[in-house]
Amino acid sequence: MQNFDRLVETVQRNCHVSDARYAGNYSMCTFLLKMREYYRWERGFSPGVSLPHEEVGEWLQERERLWQEIENEGFSPVAVDDHHLDPFDSHGINQLLVPESLVYSGGYGRFSKPLFFLGCLRSEETIRGFRVLVTDNEYARDLSAPPAMTQGRTIYVRRAAIRQMIWESYESWRWRRKEGALERALADYGFEEDVEAALERMTDAVLVLVKEHEVGEALAGELLGPDWEELVMAVAATRGEILARALRDHLADSLATLPRLLAEGESSLWHYYAANLTGMRQALLPAFMPAYERWLASGEDEALAALAGRARQHWERRSRALLERFRSEPRELIAELQKLPEAELALA
Repeated sequence: MQNFDRLVETVQRNCHVSDARYAGNYSMCTFLLKMREYYRWERGFSPGVSLPHEEVGEWLQERERLWQEIENEGFSPVAVDDHHLDPFDSHGINQLLVPESLVYSGGYGRFSKPLFFLGCLRSEETIRGFRVLVTDNEYARDLSAPPAMTQGRTIYVRRAAIRQMIWESYESWRWRRKEGALERALADYGFEEDVEAALERMTDAVLVLVKEHEVGEALAGELLGPDWEELVMAVAATRGEILARALRDHLADSLATLPRLLAEGESSLWHYYAANLTGMRQALLPAFMPAYERWLASGEDEALAALAGRARQHWERRSRALLERFRSEPRELIAELQKLPEAELALA
């Protein structure tokens, strides 16, 4: 396409502006890990290749200087041929780009951080009425690279981000060699025999799981309506946002992910799901690990199936109750979410 280099430059510049404003939200440890992997992506280093520490340090200083210079800049329109579009008009931009096998997304992520990326179209399909665009190689991206996101009736699934997420999980496990669900998942895909081949196999498998979760997110959005997004925005950058997002994650899983896991019966994906049930999501679902342990011991999935059977009603009921409180007593609910015990919402 015409002016491809300018398109990449504009999208990447918008990514830099967003990072300049929001990079301070990460803990130092998380920030340094993300920056290291961002450098790896930007310079084209494969996973497993040792990075040049001195060059990474110099690059980090240069990037922070750039952020200081552009922190107060606005986001630039995205130019596609003779069209100049708002950077958050993903639909309009993709009408022009998808025929060129390119996919663009401009939206908002956790803590209301603007997120942008431009990637190569890998596949396109329709699932339950939602358009699903799967991308592979990425030409422009933020420091943060969520595996998937939904905008309207379009779902974006980023294979490169899933691959990076799995690699980071493997690296973290390799440092500690901790026994548990992640070790079982990695062993199933053969990481100890051939890391690169295992990474590709696991990426393709987990992509299916990510796709199902994001379809569940979209279905949850239809169930809860636009007021849920207003609730999340009202508690942005607080414990309340973490709690609300975890609650909706579980509703999404109950609508799509868990039924798919039960239908497929693939043990490696159950291990991966268990390994990623952490933080607030784990606190809200204490019933999962006992059911998972029973499945490990017996090979039978009755306990997991029973849990999945209770899940949708439970999460939908809890979510709707919060919405009703938000509609009638928004200030009281916002304050309450900052200290509400997880046990009051949990599926035990």
